[in-house]
Amino acid sequence: MADLLEKVLSYAGPKGALVPRGELAPWERRYKIVSVDDHLYEPRDTFEGRLPSRFAASAPRVERDDAGIDWWIFEDDRVPVLGADGIKGWETGHGYLGPVNFDELNPGVWNIHERVKHMDVNGMLASLNFPSAPFGFAGQRFMRMKDRELGLASMRAFNDWMLEEWAGPYPDRIIPCQVTWLHDAEIAAAEIRRNAERGFTCVSFSENPEKLGLPSLYGDYWDPFFRACEETGTVINLHVGSSSETMVPSQDSPPAVLGALFPVNGMAAATDWLFARIGLRFPNIKIALSEGGIGWVPMLIDRIHYMARYLDYRPDFGDVTPVELLQRNFWFTTFSDESTLPLRHLIGVDHIMLEVDYPHPDSTWPDTQDVLAGQFADVPQDEIDLITHLNAAALYRWPLPGACG
Repeated sequence: MADLLEKVLSYAGPKGALVPRGELAPWERRYKIVSVDDHLYEPRDTFEGRLPSRFAASAPRVERDDAGIDWWIFEDDRVPVLGADGIKGWETGHGYLGPVNFDELNPGVWNIHERVKHMDVNGMLASLNFPSAPFGFAGQRFMRMKDRELGLASMRAFNDWMLEEWAGPYPDRIIPCQVTWLHDAEIAAAEIRRNAERGFTCVSFSENPEKLGLPSLYGDYWDPFFRACEETGTVINLHVGSSSETMVPSQDSPPAVLGALFPVNGMAAATDWLFARIGLRFPNIKIALSEGGIGWVPMLIDRIHYMARYLDYRPDFGDVTPVELLQRNFWFTTFSDESTLPLRHLIGVDHIMLEVDYPHPDSTWPDTQDVLAGQFADVPQDEIDLITHLNAAALYRWPLPGACG
């Protein structure tokens, strides 16, 4: 396993001439798309005026160095603005994974008004956005701040910004996703309840809190958080890499290995959450595997069935089998699983959702409509509708917009 942020920086290489992506004409909208996995880049003023006055001078901020690189400053930690978080804003082959500044990023990465224009190009009705890599896909950066009161206040400020500035101008286009306080399950539970009243329907949580130095999923430490999510209907989004680690077998594995194995993290997370019996103890909890793909789900189901030849699951699971629990409490996301789509009914066609992953390297943007046409060639329209938008709208309790652009 490797630290995701460090690995991206190690892959950056030399910085060439950046070529901004020009204006794009909208694709013909063959499919209604609600993407449940996209990313934003927090703008420079994210925290301005949002923390209590005693923290104003130490709030997270952006500073530019003499080399023209913008850095996020978290107390005495400096993390560069990464081109990898906005790679789709440059012409293919003319971007950069490593440190950049905001002037070099396409505004569609960090400006909500420009973001919606990019959604229109792709025919996207709505989008759920995760934080950038420097902040951690589950907001891990806040728990790493040495002053825990400052970290908690910064986390709350981030959620305020998400609701008011990112989702607020386009409430029918952005599904707001909160982060929570990972240091304390009771505080995390209180935040879930408070934010449910404000309109949040989901939270980004770590796929493996133990890797962050926190209590593991086994045991009852996280029960207050899980109970709050179940009672409020808050979906727990587990984004690959939210433990700050991802599968890289060798120290010198190239970027292609990281990309090819990214879904392995999704399989590992789902299996661990399944056998931690969280869905058994909280039967109405909803868990979404973000950017995990669906190709591994049939293999996991087969493996669970195979192990039942010599394992008796009943002492731990009672009358519900592990496979039934997987198909009941877990949702899965896809954008590149053409060979697995014929097995969609084994997975549960009503538990598969679509992701675009804008503006990351994996993203199908701006060609998502065309990519889907190839993948959905043999899928009936009612099932296409479930996967592209209806399942997401139901899970996140999102009223579907009537039009796009």
